[in-house]
Amino acid sequence: MTIAIVTLMLLGYLLICTEHITRINKATVALFCGVWGWVLYVCVGPYYIEKLHELGFQEFLGTKDYSIQAVNEYIRQNVFQSHIAQLTSIVMYLLTTMAIVEVLRNNGCFDFVTKLCRSRSPWVTVWMLALCSFLLSANLDNLTAAVVMLMVMNQIVVNHRQRMLLGSIIVIATNCGGCFTVIGDVTSMLVWTRGAVTPTNYTAALVLPALFATIVPTFLIGRKLPSHLDLKRSSIMFRGDDADIKFWQQLLLFILGMGGLWFVPTFYRLTNLPPFLGALCVLGVLWVVNEIINRKRILSDQPLTTSTNRSLQYEVMQMIMFFLGIGLCVDILIEIGAMDSVADWCNQYIHNIYILSLVLGAVSSVMDNIALVISGISIYPVLGGNVSEMTEYMQSFVENGQYWHLITLSGCVGGCLLPIGNTAGYALMKAEDVTIWWYLKHITAKVLLGWFCALGIYFLVDYFLR
Repeated sequence: MTIAIVTLMLLGYLLICTEHITRINKATVALFCGVWGWVLYVCVGPYYIEKLHELGFQEFLGTKDYSIQAVNEYIRQNVFQSHIAQLTSIVMYLLTTMAIVEVLRNNGCFDFVTKLCRSRSPWVTVWMLALCSFLLSANLDNLTAAVVMLMVMNQIVVNHRQRMLLGSIIVIATNCGGCFTVIGDVTSMLVWTRGAVTPTNYTAALVLPALFATIVPTFLIGRKLPSHLDLKRSSIMFRGDDADIKFWQQLLLFILGMGGLWFVPTFYRLTNLPPFLGALCVLGVLWVVNEIINRKRILSDQPLTTSTNRSLQYEVMQMIMFFLGIGLCVDILIEIGAMDSVADWCNQYIHNIYILSLVLGAVSSVMDNIALVISGISIYPVLGGNVSEMTEYMQSFVENGQYWHLITLSGCVGGCLLPIGNTAGYALMKAEDVTIWWYLKHITAKVLLGWFCALGIYFLVDYFLR
């Protein structure tokens, strides 16, 4: 049955890699493989429980008689629930941030971003789009930040080729911006909630590499733009209502929404409760302030919401379902011992975390980086014990070890080598009809140079700070 489960997962990963060819939605594939993997696991539950969970199962059984029902109950309570609790915690966080973005969008809180980025000078627009994308993605998931910034870009630039280049900058900046905070990407959040990193150390280690991974390709891509951008005519922002929301009110809501998310790691450290509860706390405060600001509209029966951006919601929901499916797939591989076998092979034949991160980043370019990074995180456990007694290689897998930093950095940056390597890249392909071959010709080499610069900066920072 182990061979059957592994084969199912490999076929699923293959379909995910070739989504642009088969046109089979990768979220559907991930959910199918994840669910049926657990079904197959339950079918031969006694074998895996007796092999990998013997002591825990005997303690659970106590004086009760052995039965298939007891095995299934143990799997449900002690195996499956621990995995699904962690996955659904992150899903709840993503749904909460999605609601925060919707409240901010309804109040026009992203209008000032459009004004900041609007300029006939290509360099002003390039750097403002990159900066806003980088900072926005540090709080939100990459896809939401990318779609918001692509909407901003479309309100500014009319020329299609210029939008293709600027959209590529947005994709790179959102992926790099998401990887240097524990709340900026589902993979970095997973590393954090599994106890592999602490927020302050993680950000301090990756902020400079992430910046260089953004700056280098942004500068090189910006050189391909003309001396003047073809801009759309400036018009008054109209969001489907006649609400008179002042700028300071928009700014207050924006700070509460985006800035409040920075409180989540502190909330987690103080309470040890799941991060999504901290995000829900931010959403609750934001919602109250939103109703106070819009009390006139409430009393006059005017609508509090504008036309919903269905494409944004649809893409984010797909990404959430994909993450959930991949999480189920990886968890089942952990439970059947496949990840231990991969770890042993890597220790024996590679035994170098930089090579591991390079391989993972390269594969991320053709296979969604979320799937690769989650798999990379799950290969090794977080080691404890006396660090001084460990080899330098094994020290990479302790809390705040180099391995956890490198796989998230390489997964996010390497995933930008091709647009099919990340969810934001897929959004760009759909929004601006960007092809893989165009991206490979104009963008890939620049991302590759930025990735190597980021790894070099990480090595220097780690060398001088240790």
